[in-house]
Amino acid sequence: MPANDDLALLTEAAREAGRIALTFWRQSPETWDKGDGAGPVTEADLAVNRMLEAEFRAARPDYGWLSEETPDSDLRLNDERLFIIDPIDGTRAFIDGTRDFAHSFAVAENGRVTAAVVYLPAQDKLYSAGIDTVSTLNGRPISASAAESPDGATLLTARPNLAPEHWQGGVVPPVRRMFRSSIAWRLCLVAEGAFDAMLTLKPTWEWDAAAGTLIAAQAGALVTDRRGAALRYNGTPPRLDGCLAAAPGLHRALIDRLTR
Repeated sequence: MPANDDLALLTEAAREAGRIALTFWRQSPETWDKGDGAGPVTEADLAVNRMLEAEFRAARPDYGWLSEETPDSDLRLNDERLFIIDPIDGTRAFIDGTRDFAHSFAVAENGRVTAAVVYLPAQDKLYSAGIDTVSTLNGRPISASAAESPDGATLLTARPNLAPEHWQGGVVPPVRRMFRSSIAWRLCLVAEGAFDAMLTLKPTWEWDAAAGTLIAAQAGALVTDRRGAALRYNGTPPRLDGCLAAAPGLHRALIDRLTR
C-alpha cells in the first residue's frame, strides 16, 4: 500500500478522532488509573481507540495493530506493516482541560515509520509526513531549526533529564528548558522550528513517538534514541531507548555530552 494512501487514511481518521475527543473534553469524562505506573486513561481514550481499530482494520486488514489502549499481541511481530497508535497522547493534559493533547497515528513497514499524523484538535493543528514527503502543519511545509550549539538552545524535556548524573562530568549544557505534556507534540514542535530540540531519556513507548519522529525527521531534524542509534519500531517490548530530536549540529553536541 503506497505511503500516500496510508497518509490520507491517517489524516481522515485524525479529524474524526478529534471530533470524538472534543465531545468529552472539559466535560468531566470518566477517568481511572491503569496501574503499574501506566498512568491515567479516560472514556475518551477508549472511544477514540474503538473507532480507530474498527476503521483501520477494515481499511487495511493485512496490517498489524499496536495501540496504547489495546492489549498487545505477539501476532503483530509477524506483520510487515502495522499501525502504531496513541488515541490520546497527553491524557493528563486532556483531563486537566488544557489544549495540549494530541492524537498520534503512524504506519510502520519493516520497523521504519512510513506515514505519520499528529493532530491537536483543541488547537486545530494537524502535522503530517510521509517517507517521501516533506513535513507539513495544516498543509504548509515546516522545517526544523538550524541551531548548532547547546548554549541558549531551547530544549523540550522533563526536569529530571537535566540532572547532572545524565551528563558527562556532571556538566549540564546551558540550554533553556521547556516542557509540553505530549511527546508527539514535542517532536512536532521541533519539526516546525518552534524549539531546537526535545529529549527523553527514559524508555519510551513506541506509540508516543512513532508519528512524531517521522515528522521531525522529514522536517530536517536528526532523530535517534538517547545513545544516537537509529530508531526501529515493532519491537518487543514496544519501547525505544529514549529519544533525542534536534537540528543535526545540535544533536551531535548533545549526544557527545550525554552519559552512555
